[in-house]
Amino acid sequence: MTAVDHPPASWSGRDDGPGAAHLRWHSAITPYSPETPSGASVLVGFSSDEGVRRNKGRTGAAAGPAALRQALSSMALPCPASAMDAGDVAVEDGDLESGQRRLGAVVTELLDAGHFVTVLGGGHEVAYGSYLGIAASQAVASGARLGVLNLDAHFDLRGDSTPSSGTPFRQMAEREAEAGRTLNYAVLGISQPSNTVALFDTAAALGVRYRLDEDCTAMDLPGVRGFIEEFLASVDVLYMTIDLDVLPAAAAPGVSAPAAYGVPLEVIERVCDLVAHSGKLALLDVAELNPDLDIDHRTARTAARLIHRIVTRRGSTLD
Repeated sequence: MTAVDHPPASWSGRDDGPGAAHLRWHSAITPYSPETPSGASVLVGFSSDEGVRRNKGRTGAAAGPAALRQALSSMALPCPASAMDAGDVAVEDGDLESGQRRLGAVVTELLDAGHFVTVLGGGHEVAYGSYLGIAASQAVASGARLGVLNLDAHFDLRGDSTPSSGTPFRQMAEREAEAGRTLNYAVLGISQPSNTVALFDTAAALGVRYRLDEDCTAMDLPGVRGFIEEFLASVDVLYMTIDLDVLPAAAAPGVSAPAAYGVPLEVIERVCDLVAHSGKLALLDVAELNPDLDIDHRTARTAARLIHRIVTRRGSTLD
């Protein structure tokens, strides 16, 4: 396997006894091996906040992967799972672009081995690395229609010359155009006050589908469901990225830009359910957890719950 910068962490947590009746993540997860049969759920960390720094945000997201593992550790599993940890790709020298390429290589290898991949971020610059991985996969190379679904308060379509956490989807669109394709990109949770007219214009020019946060309340669930189902119908292979600032600040205070409004957790969970049961989700990442800014590990636990929900509700990832 393509080398990661740091090997899998040691998992530990609450232990109520042996056997499936007491199963938790820390007792089920094992280090990834290239000999692993296809169908496993594999975690890989992306320890980086260089993109956030470049985007003039509050740094600290590089510690996100470790905090997510800790939050997942003691969560109870409903049945035995084939879950593995491949370790971390780290951006420690400011060379974000190299880190994204290395993450992409790891993701491609895991996807082509038949695994479901979850990338633990890291700032939202993780998205471009994740995209590089799935865009180079055998499935996409064979003609599968790739879709990118972003749960986020921001478009992240900035046209800055220096890549950052605010540019990944613009970079994706440009790379897809170079390959003779159009990026099929949808965003749920856009905050109008957090995105300039220029960003809305860019989204329109690129054909981006989006739904505002104010149209994603519990009462709007039928519309949210329709938005997601319509998008899913247009793709064969899905990459979903969750920027935790899509959630209200009460649920996710530990992010660079906490939401003044946000999409309720119950709505985000319903979206995750639709995606998990679609059979099209190949790659997930979670971004922007900043443990230094978290309160009572609230953001980490919320993010871990979403990862847990998706992994355990994907039929192919559970034995």
